[in-house]
Amino acid sequence: MKGELKVGDSAILEIEVTEDMFAQFGDELVHPAYSTASMVYHMEWVSRDLLLPFLREHEESAGAAVKLKHIAPSALGTKVKVEAVVTSITEKQVITKVTAKNENGIIGEGEVKQAILPKNTMQSKLDEQLQLNK
Repeated sequence: MKGELKVGDSAILEIEVTEDMFAQFGDELVHPAYSTASMVYHMEWVSRDLLLPFLREHEESAGAAVKLKHIAPSALGTKVKVEAVVTSITEKQVITKVTAKNENGIIGEGEVKQAILPKNTMQSKLDEQLQLNK
């Protein structure tokens, strides 16, 4: 990693809840509310955005773990602000504490771990799998 990424650095992603973010499995709508799966997606997204400017040319990142507690619902059209704050940095990973809030307060909180890898590591592993499956 390059630059000065440090513990306490943060980034914010703001979204508006849309129907494609609703809790559903296949074609079955479970609740017309912001889904846990969408919250995970947005938590990973903001954590990755925070990290990207600090990767060197020969590095890439990959999501390695997500811990999430979905606390409250968020309805269609509500504004959600997802904030990631760096809590730990090593040569091989960055961990962020992530909080999701809407107009009524905290709706989710958790942690995202991003692994730092040599560039093309993921593609090499995928290519390897494809060769084994032939």
